[in-house]
Amino acid sequence: MKFIKKIIKLLLVVISLLVVTLYITDTDYLIKAVRTIYMNGYTTAYLEDYKEFDNQIINIDKPQPWKNHNNYNSVQPTDRLAKANKDWGTIAYVIIKNDSVWFEEYYDGFGPKSKSNSFSMAKSYVSGLLGKAVMEGYIKNLDQPVCDFLPTFCDSKAANMTVGDLSTMSSGTNWDEKYYSPLSITTRAYFDDDLAKVMNGLKVVNEPGQTFKYASGDTQMLAMVIEKATGKKLYKYFEESFWKPLGSENETLWQVDSESHDLVKAYCCIASNAKDFARFGKLYKDYGKWNGKQILDSAFVAKSIVPKFPSSPQYGYGWWLQKRGDKSFFMMRGHLGQYVIVEPTDNVIIVRLGHQKSPDQGVGVFTDDIGLYIEEAYKMMEQ
Repeated sequence: MKFIKKIIKLLLVVISLLVVTLYITDTDYLIKAVRTIYMNGYTTAYLEDYKEFDNQIINIDKPQPWKNHNNYNSVQPTDRLAKANKDWGTIAYVIIKNDSVWFEEYYDGFGPKSKSNSFSMAKSYVSGLLGKAVMEGYIKNLDQPVCDFLPTFCDSKAANMTVGDLSTMSSGTNWDEKYYSPLSITTRAYFDDDLAKVMNGLKVVNEPGQTFKYASGDTQMLAMVIEKATGKKLYKYFEESFWKPLGSENETLWQVDSESHDLVKAYCCIASNAKDFARFGKLYKDYGKWNGKQILDSAFVAKSIVPKFPSSPQYGYGWWLQKRGDKSFFMMRGHLGQYVIVEPTDNVIIVRLGHQKSPDQGVGVFTDDIGLYIEEAYKMMEQ
């Protein structure tokens, strides 16, 4: 008994020393990481982790339900798609054709209204909010310096960084996009309760506006710019600019760093569902127009869905771009395989949400699952 008590005391001392060390070394965010992710059996962020964080509610106004297509759910998933959905943990697969729901299916206990984490699909929304802020005169243009809004970035190379550079992932900062390293800035940003402090510690090490480098920090800085320019919390600006006007059917949540600092994790973390996520794809497909009203400037939309840099044809302003044969797709993409994929010529939107993507994972590359979800959707529509 005495031996057990000694062991317990020793463990408590070790744990106490570890906690103190984390605070001294400014890595105490790892405590939150362990509590919210690792103790729940995960090694990275997961679909329903929003329940473990502080969130702000995005309200709805006048819901506009999607119409069902005349051929709604008349075809079963192909064998290849069914296998992929099972193997990779799909929770929602939706095909919208000619602005009507042509097919929808949900899995693993999730349904049409179930919330799940958007992850980096949120970046497309934030880029859209930049376009909205320019449209409404809060920001002069895409070439306005970030320094006008964030005084931390006014020295040396940072002074040349523009708001457009942030939207096109060409800030030149030293952000390191690593999802599985507990000591990376990406992990710190996800768990730290003062996200602005984390962002203001970034350094611009390369000339901005020269080349694409995928960096979640760029979107986070852009959100801080938009808040400064508009004088509005980003989640409120999002609600009034897009969530309500697009007729979303369900209120959503956007994670914030903490109740006290109340800064959204702009590079990720909108908890919603497949058909409400699809609305933003439709808005861009229709060049910013919704029910006859110009919600977003058409010229900005057109600029967003073509490459900014010839050397990086896969990215525009907040949207991923891919050509497959004679078709051109633009898409919202998120960690673990969250997708809103749009082919405007065919008037097709494909939404897939799920627990993981194909094994050929990588940062800033098109994994095999994307092609599969597209190919099988077209096979289904051809039946």
